[in-house]
Amino acid sequence: MIRAATPADVPVILAMIGELAAYERAPEAAQATEPQLKEALFGDQPAAFALIAEADGEPVGFALWFRNFSTWTGTHGVYLEDLYVRPEARGGGHGKALLAALAEICVSRGYERFEWSVLDWNEPSIGFYRSIGAQPMDEWTVFRLTGNALHNLAGSARANGA
Repeated sequence: MIRAATPADVPVILAMIGELAAYERAPEAAQATEPQLKEALFGDQPAAFALIAEADGEPVGFALWFRNFSTWTGTHGVYLEDLYVRPEARGGGHGKALLAALAEICVSRGYERFEWSVLDWNEPSIGFYRSIGAQPMDEWTVFRLTGNALHNLAGSARANGA
């Protein structure tokens, strides 16, 4: 069963974020707190949304997403930040059900794109995504500014009066 997350789900979502970070070989990178996640998902202006996959009434996975926008199509889209199914529930169709629910959100709202990133070494996930018809965007490279580089660039904007 797939359902929208509620504020009561924040602790389990946070726990699964930690599990996902460990799986992706970066447990120290998961630094979000319960108050941050609660504000992002359920605050006055939610920045993100989440779906929960359940089996026998227990959460076994989640999808956390936010809207993006394409200047090329002139429409919003969905960017899937995290998709995670606990190891004991894998193979039960929960991941596909979460993706299908997000695809339905896209279609019903007139969004034309549903996108996400996957680590290049994660062959099981890549194979799964290909099996549902997702195509890699190999010609694109993701760039990210964080830490000192982010602050240095922001400082240059302030120095130039931006």
